[in-house]
Amino acid sequence: MNEAISITATVPAELNGQRLDKALAELFPDFSRTRLKEWITGACVSIDGEVVERPREKVLTGMEIAVEATLEAEERHKGEAIELDILYEDDDILVINKPAGLVVHPGAGKPDGTLLNALLHHFPAIDQVPRAGIIHRLDKDTTGLMVVAKTVPAQTHLVAAMQEREITREYEAVCNGLMTAGGMVDEPISRHPTKRTHMAVVAGGKPAVTHYRVVERFRAHTYLRLRLETGRTHQIRVHMAHVRHPLIGDSTYGGRPRPPKQASAEMLAGLRGFTRQALHATRLSLHHPISGEYMTWEAPTPPDMVELLAILRADRQQHLRDD
Repeated sequence: MNEAISITATVPAELNGQRLDKALAELFPDFSRTRLKEWITGACVSIDGEVVERPREKVLTGMEIAVEATLEAEERHKGEAIELDILYEDDDILVINKPAGLVVHPGAGKPDGTLLNALLHHFPAIDQVPRAGIIHRLDKDTTGLMVVAKTVPAQTHLVAAMQEREITREYEAVCNGLMTAGGMVDEPISRHPTKRTHMAVVAGGKPAVTHYRVVERFRAHTYLRLRLETGRTHQIRVHMAHVRHPLIGDSTYGGRPRPPKQASAEMLAGLRGFTRQALHATRLSLHHPISGEYMTWEAPTPPDMVELLAILRADRQQHLRDD
């Protein structure tokens, strides 16, 4: 079944002078570049009220872009009976607490067994929504809160809210090293120049801003609370590595075990045994895409991070006694 969609966006300063097709890919990331280009050449896209059919057309800051198109059903994936931890659900959205190890969307090397497959099983009609309503992702081994749209109108509103930074996402993490105070990392992120699967701070990359504050300090590690202004791939992991405080367990970005001096066997085992990045999406706040009601959800610290924090506290307490 096909659906008519109507979406709009204002060109931000960072896209000034970009080609229309590239700007659309940034403004409407839930649609493939191929589909967006087809909409442009099919006279479905207008700029400031005038239809534009050239993908190479330049856009300028402040221009109003509108897309009026027919949304054909996405590539069919099968539903799978994968358990979901659903914190909230109504006719328009659902909020889940994603476990570690669950990939969000099928891709190369992972055609099934994903969150998308689980959503299709839980609510089959979601196959009419692009990407089964998934508007943002968590890395495979990051736990915590995600909002999913069950209808195209809900998705359209949520995507716009994400672009306007109206959805608040807060995380907790444990990083290597002692951080003395909170702060902000404002560094652009793009694909790593030589490592295809990695992201990196790159001059000329997409703007990325991460705020953080210290919750608790240990002998050689810091427990943090973080808030995203933007949502770049691997953003927190890249930014924390950039300031030389990679997350515990994040082997991709340098988070190998770094035990303090005279660490106990339990401490060493705990650090070596924590093999995922110590990152959890703990709080999510947004205006409901249909009712407009402001809503907030919280997901408790997962058991493996609770255990990790307990080991770090025990180590700190032991050495306070020894001193």
